[in-house]
Amino acid sequence: MLTCEATLEERIGSAADISPYLMGSNISIEPESRRVVVRGVVNSYYEKQMAQETLLRVDGVESVDNHLEVLRRRCR
Repeated sequence: MLTCEATLEERIGSAADISPYLMGSNISIEPESRRVVVRGVVNSYYEKQMAQETLLRVDGVESVDNHLEVLRRRCR
């Protein structure tokens, strides 16, 4: 019986496709061995933290370098 195990990149891609914290064109995810680097812009510190937690739950990810920036909104 032949089994097909998803690669780390595929598992990260699947997580990004279903997580509202990782969706969007403002975020890039770069797997580097068992470490993941995430960059981009999010709307809140909560979204930044949840994006990191989502990636840490992916099988095979041991650490996340979270370089997400929180968009600062100007008061009117």
